[in-house]
Amino acid sequence: MDLHSTPSATVGVRDELLAEVEALQARWRAAGIKPTPKIEQPTRLFLPGLTDIMRAMPNHIARSSLFAPVAPGRKKIYKDKVLVSRSDAIIKFWGEQLDESQADVWMQAMYEARKYPLGERIIFKRAAFLRAIGRHTGNYEYKWLHRALLALSFAMIVIEVRTRDGKLKLGIDPTRALHLIDKFDFEDGTYAIRIDPRWHAMYSNSEFAMVDWNKRLQFGLHQDMAKALQRLVATSSDPEQRNALDWLKSKLEYTGRKTDFEDAISRAMNELVRLEIIRDGRIEVSSKGRTQAVWTKL
Repeated sequence: MDLHSTPSATVGVRDELLAEVEALQARWRAAGIKPTPKIEQPTRLFLPGLTDIMRAMPNHIARSSLFAPVAPGRKKIYKDKVLVSRSDAIIKFWGEQLDESQADVWMQAMYEARKYPLGERIIFKRAAFLRAIGRHTGNYEYKWLHRALLALSFAMIVIEVRTRDGKLKLGIDPTRALHLIDKFDFEDGTYAIRIDPRWHAMYSNSEFAMVDWNKRLQFGLHQDMAKALQRLVATSSDPEQRNALDWLKSKLEYTGRKTDFEDAISRAMNELVRLEIIRDGRIEVSSKGRTQAVWTKL
């Protein structure tokens, strides 16, 4: 379900979360399933290939509708929302609808986290952070960053990933939900944030997408859909990639007409072609009669 982001709408969201995770925990116990073990010792998030020009996002997050190219303005507050994702993953979300600019903030925060053991304070200057994500500095941008960090600290998920035969592949311990940012403090232009150590499991077994940061900073104005597709493209090593238009429309939280969506997807693919992220982006009908977006990853 979803609620508009008014003060009264947020009442009871955390109580709903507590009830949900308790129910999930009971279901796991009944099935004899053990959740992903807690990481007792501080562990650094070492990701092969993560350089100054790359950023990383767990595949299951990048494939989901957690971050979407939604229009600016009044957003929704969700509770117990099942996100659009791949069929092997069930991701439930509580929090404000997140957009592509907040995806930039979160990817940069996780990049900063590589310098510290997860769970410890991660220190950064707000001005340098804003410049790293391609934004200006100043009072407006500082307030925008603070709001983005607040939204990410409120956002929380519960996730189960299963194999084709139904066995649990990944399950974040349901005794408490996983926040995108666990907590943060601010003083004199400096932030100190904390990342839950359980995020380490979400990046395990090379299950993460590498996003070319230089190209991401070159996207034109009003190209959030293209930025969302960039993250999706990066989740797979397959050269030729096909995605049903109906699925993409849901994943990208697009609420307009299908014909308008086809035009928007075509413009987004053209932007990816311009930046040499894909080639041959097109919309076609599959052998089963389903309309799909097709491209070749470069």
